[in-house]
Amino acid sequence: HCCVPFCSASSKCNSFHSFPTDSDLRKQWLINIRRDPYTVTAHTKVCSGHFTSDQLIEPTSLTGGRRLVKGAVPTLFQWNICEGKTEPPPPPQAQEWHSLQKDHNYCFIPGPPAKKRSFSSELDKSISATEDQSKYVKNLRKKIWEQFIQQEFCLQRFAGSDDDIQFYTRQHLQPVDEFFLFLIFLSLGMKERDLAIRFNTHQSIVSLVIATWTNFLFTVLGSQCIWLTQQQVQAYLPEEFKDFPDTHVILDCTELRCQIPLPQMDINPTHRSLCTMRALVGIAPHGAVTFVSDLYRGSFSNSELFKCSGIAENLTEDMAVMVNKGFLIRDCCECKVYPLSFLSKHPGDQATARLKMHVEQVIGRVKQNKLFHGIVSLSQAYNINQLFVVSCLLSNYQN
Repeated sequence: HCCVPFCSASSKCNSFHSFPTDSDLRKQWLINIRRDPYTVTAHTKVCSGHFTSDQLIEPTSLTGGRRLVKGAVPTLFQWNICEGKTEPPPPPQAQEWHSLQKDHNYCFIPGPPAKKRSFSSELDKSISATEDQSKYVKNLRKKIWEQFIQQEFCLQRFAGSDDDIQFYTRQHLQPVDEFFLFLIFLSLGMKERDLAIRFNTHQSIVSLVIATWTNFLFTVLGSQCIWLTQQQVQAYLPEEFKDFPDTHVILDCTELRCQIPLPQMDINPTHRSLCTMRALVGIAPHGAVTFVSDLYRGSFSNSELFKCSGIAENLTEDMAVMVNKGFLIRDCCECKVYPLSFLSKHPGDQATARLKMHVEQVIGRVKQNKLFHGIVSLSQAYNINQLFVVSCLLSNYQN
């Protein structure tokens, strides 16, 4: 058969010719038939329909065959007005229609050769097979990793099992729920038994959660420097302090009552004694807690508490402190002292009334935790100092 693309000529009206032995001429044949590159064999033929009549030598005898002139090159193809004798002449009644069919189709775009189409199809199959193999290898690696995790004692092995995590860690609540429990205990002052019922856990777990979060927050929040510079205080100074612009801190004492065991060798757990503890709290004019002292015995006076707290080391001559009545600290520090009792001497002054109300709101903001409104239970007495400091520092994160 003819090797020219899209040619299906038969040997009924056509002769078939082998490629020339001359390399240049053979190259020209391959270019013309659009088969370059192409492997030419002894069986590769081109039919006579692709040569012009002046390139063909008709046979001179009945047994002879049609031959090509020397240097003949195929030039007639389907894509450039092929006029070869690929089919027998049409009958006379179809001569007009046949002449129209022989016109060139200017919109025709030859497709790729059959061999290229076959190669493209095989390439697509190879790509698809490669992707399947890649997915298979990925799944195998995942299974191997899962088998490896199942043999290791690590967090990833038990991360998907709440029961296993609870068994190995004894944590009945999520950390965010533990923190929520701690805030409820601090702000509402609920009993541990009440919290245990609400969170569906044991009372001992509630005690452990409160102690753990108290120590954790005391370490984290206590490591931050909360004392403000003069520039920071002036940047947030409220309008109410326009008559006292050098006020750096408002000092106030807070008293707590908590249970303590009797010093005697009494094994009755119902015998409890109460003790009073006092602490000094420093608040900036805009409401931020800037100083919290340790808890001291309730017998300490305000002046003794001021000396023992160490706040005097932070005060300079150009600063002023505002204190409640009973704070006799003029001899204990070099800074100015504005007693709140001075504000009571001007009850009709609206500016003074606003300042007094603002100071009371600032102090009340720190004392709003109901845990310290009543008596702190014996179970929390051992870390009452850390608990009080945490409650004061948490107020800085409310607004």
